[in-house]
Amino acid sequence: MSKIVITGATGELGQLVVQNLLTKVSASEIAVSVRNVEKASAFAEQGIEVRYGDYEDPASLEKSFSGASKLLLISTPENEPVARIRMHVNAIEAAKKAGVKHIAYTGFAFVDKGAFPSLGNVHLATEYTIRVSGIPFTILRNAFYQEVFVNPALQSFIDSGSIVTSAGEGRINTVTRNDLALAAATVLAEDGHENRVYELASAVAWNYDDLAEILSDVSGKTVTHQYVTDSEAFNGMVIAGLPEGLARFQIALYQSIASGNEGNTSGDLEKLIGRKPTSIRESITQFFNK
Repeated sequence: MSKIVITGATGELGQLVVQNLLTKVSASEIAVSVRNVEKASAFAEQGIEVRYGDYEDPASLEKSFSGASKLLLISTPENEPVARIRMHVNAIEAAKKAGVKHIAYTGFAFVDKGAFPSLGNVHLATEYTIRVSGIPFTILRNAFYQEVFVNPALQSFIDSGSIVTSAGEGRINTVTRNDLALAAATVLAEDGHENRVYELASAVAWNYDDLAEILSDVSGKTVTHQYVTDSEAFNGMVIAGLPEGLARFQIALYQSIASGNEGNTSGDLEKLIGRKPTSIRESITQFFNK
């Protein structure tokens, strides 16, 4: 029996993909390819086949991808770019050897429009590798996870009354992991998505002025967005205790937002999930009301 195989299924996105896919197909049609089989025991209890597959062990990947009618390749969390691309190539080559009929890949939104190059170039390299493999594909270009921005740090903005960034009025597009997972599950469960590229983003982008307004509305306290230079923002984050590496990453993101590279929009996600994606305002409201 052919299977829909999902890699990285024990990660946050992968778990949500499986949950959404179970509403569309039976558990017997799903297999997960994971590095830690014990960590995936909950899937086995649901009747899902658990297979061992490690991005750094191509033979294990080929075995875990066998009989796959569709494969969801969830990008690895590896930080080093070349190593990350190499792992993706291992998976694509294994998929070809295993005779996978269709591969879906979770890339990064608007990479062909200059979106955050330090991430985007890795995903573009993987996309091109998939294209030249000859395997029918669907590229799921995911926008930034909304959960990265909706976190306990929001309370500190409310307490201080200000959000300090060097992003200016630049906008960013974010969506929830669950909306992205539902889109991926839809593609895996349906036919007709071969050789398509979907920009899985919201039709509306937001900026830090909007975020300040939302926090003001939710908390009843005035929160403003304070514009500063990159160096001022960096020094402030380091003084506040953020590790230097993360602070540099954040500055790079501010720079990309300020340049206008992150504010692109798309209707693809809404079409795939059949409703408007969860907005940043909805996510923040839910966060403070939970």
